[in-house]
Order: sequence, then structure tokens, then C-alpha cells
Amino acid sequence: MPPETKIRVLIVDDQEVVRFGVKSLLEGTEIKVVAEATNGPAAVKYAVEKEVDIVLMDVRMPDGDGLTALGRIKLEKPNLPILLISAFENPAYVARGVAMGANGHLLKGCTRDDLLNAIRLAVTGGNIWTHEALRRVSSSLRTPRLSGDLEASLSEREGEVLRQIAHGLTNKQIALALHISYETVKEHVQHIFRKIGIKDRTQAAVWAVRKQLV
Repeated sequence: MPPETKIRVLIVDDQEVVRFGVKSLLEGTEIKVVAEATNGPAAVKYAVEKEVDIVLMDVRMPDGDGLTALGRIKLEKPNLPILLISAFENPAYVARGVAMGANGHLLKGCTRDDLLNAIRLAVTGGNIWTHEALRRVSSSLRTPRLSGDLEASLSEREGEVLRQIAHGLTNKQIALALHISYETVKEHVQHIFRKIGIKDRTQAAVWAVRKQLV
């Protein structure tokens, strides 16, 4: 007999195979998927209106990304634990996730034990951010230009590029999304970094979050 279910999970992912895989990994434990959503807006609606103990949220989805949903859920239920999941580790995801109150980030290739331990820790109020991830974000937050009130004079296009960086897109993906050349994106990124006074994309994501650009 499986142990009594105590931890109710809302899983949010647009890929059915991922949702099925997570449910399979949780079988026979006290953790159970009680609801599924395939996009950010549906996740927000369920998490706000229903009772769940934790949300397992995909970062990138075609109809509403997980980071935006994370922010909206936290406005209504700031104490609800949320774990982000994605296919690869992107510094921008880490920066935005930490800044917006996620309890950690899991890769979709993680082990069953990693998944179970992360959920159990998060529902007790803990987080699974690595020391390295937190060190990088903390370093970004301590950058003088980031911690001050200086307003960078970004052009409209640079603002668009910065928002795409904060959403975790690569230069190539930004070029496709904004219908501009790869070289143009590179130039915009260099200008943004110089104007803001930062060195990498993690710092750029933190700056964008703090300035409420995303």
C-alpha cells in the first residue's frame, strides 16, 4: 500500500510525456500530482483558486512562460512553494527565479531521488538553489550600478532585447523573435551591458527584474 498522500502537486508543462514521467516517478510516495496545466495562465488560475502544496513549473511554454506565471502566483500566494524545471540550466532563469521567489530549479534529466528530495525540501520552506547559483546572483545584486537608483538610457529596441535576455533567450533566438540580424543583436547586447554597467546575462536579468521590465 502506498503511504498516505500528504503533498499535493500541480505540475505545469506543455509536454504530455514530461507530465506523465513526473507522475510515474512520484508513484508509491506521499507525493501526488493532483492537477496538471499546459501553460502559464492555466497554472495561475488553478494555483490561486485551488489548494495545492507545491507547483512544479516548466520555464518555457508556448502559451505563457513559467517565470511570468511564477510572479503572478507569488502575488496571490507568496508562501506557496514553486520549483522551476527546464531542459537546461540558463543563468537568466536562475536570476529571475531567485529574484521572484522560486524555491529552486530542476533539470528535466534529474534523478527520481533529486525530484523527491527537492519537493520534500520545498514544502518545508527550504530551497534547492546551489551555492554557485546563489553566489552568481548575489554578486550581480551587489554590483554598484545594479544596487543604485541610476536609470540607464536604453533605446526602445535595446529595451526589447533586454527583456528577451531576461526571458532566457540566446542571441540567435532574439534575432528570430525580433526579426533582426544576429550581428545587430550582438551590438545591442554590447550597448546594453555598457549602459547598465554589467558583465553578463545573469546580471542583465537581475537588473531587468529589479526595474520591473519583465
